[in-house]
Amino acid sequence: MADTEPRKGMPSPKLDRGEFRRRYLMRFRDPAYEPLAAEIERLVEVAWDAYSDGRKAPHTRRAGPEFADPDYELSLDWLAARDAVRAAEERHRDPAGPHRFLLINGSSRSEHTCPGEMSKSFRLVEIARQAIEAEGGGRVRIELLDLSRLASEYGRNIYPCKACFSTSPALCHWPCSCYPNHALGQVGDWMNEIYPLWIEAHGVMIVTPVNWYQVSSPLKLMMDRLVCADGANDDPTLTHGKDARKAKELELGGWEYHRRLEGRLFAVVSHGDVEGAENVRRSLSDWLCFTHMEPAGAAAELDRYIGYWEPYAASHEALDRDTAVQAEVRNAALTLLDAVVARRAGRPNDGRRRESPRQK
Repeated sequence: MADTEPRKGMPSPKLDRGEFRRRYLMRFRDPAYEPLAAEIERLVEVAWDAYSDGRKAPHTRRAGPEFADPDYELSLDWLAARDAVRAAEERHRDPAGPHRFLLINGSSRSEHTCPGEMSKSFRLVEIARQAIEAEGGGRVRIELLDLSRLASEYGRNIYPCKACFSTSPALCHWPCSCYPNHALGQVGDWMNEIYPLWIEAHGVMIVTPVNWYQVSSPLKLMMDRLVCADGANDDPTLTHGKDARKAKELELGGWEYHRRLEGRLFAVVSHGDVEGAENVRRSLSDWLCFTHMEPAGAAAELDRYIGYWEPYAASHEALDRDTAVQAEVRNAALTLLDAVVARRAGRPNDGRRRESPRQK
């Protein structure tokens, strides 16, 4: 039997009151706040008290009889997230419901922030959306997840994964219970809205640029936070919250990996201008297959260069000219549509080939 005592030894991140106050006040740098200095100082006192007391979840209730420990106090935030995921699962399973698609723009570029211009990824997602809507008619429901809003929209956050799964899958809760953490000011986590989008979907399509040989940073944040959908623990009372030793004991006693994305179909499109498009496409496909999702077909996995070694300033003109890549993205979306329709009808996907704009 392995030693279940958690390893310790990293330096404490705990702040003293002076540093906490300095960081808290950063959000009030606008001179318009100056007349409210006394009120803000009172807020500092309340925030410091919550921080020093570690009040991660200030609103809780008894878990109740459906949990292993009915008397354990569960966060109301987590319970609401769990209810949203359960409702999404019901929508996914409803045989009379529409074909549900999640289309994801992985680029952080937007005309509403410093770049001053929309992303090519967003344009490609729009091509995919229009293709699915045109052929799917009233049978489809499409959700567009635009991850550029992490950089352009007030209060949008995807916090980094804390890697609980690496200690033990039992310590990683489904949905994630690490956030919100009110004591640390880690609130407004977008993932509680994103989890249901993945769960209800029959087909998921990701479009991402290559950023330094990797997927974009917003997409990677979401990917890491989806670890809890693949093998994690749906009963936090089993570990009394985040008791690492209890979690290790549970795993070593035999742990069932619930594959909560299993059977959903996917398409991926990665595009770059110099290097890395093939590696990004492959890493996305490998990740999705590891979660037991399934590729929709050969035409649904695409990596391309747009404006290869051309000036960035002309990248949208390069996409305008590249009607072939536009057609390939359209084919990828329709391949996903075909696979979803066949799967839900209970028949094999005939894998019909759309006319390719390229002959080799």
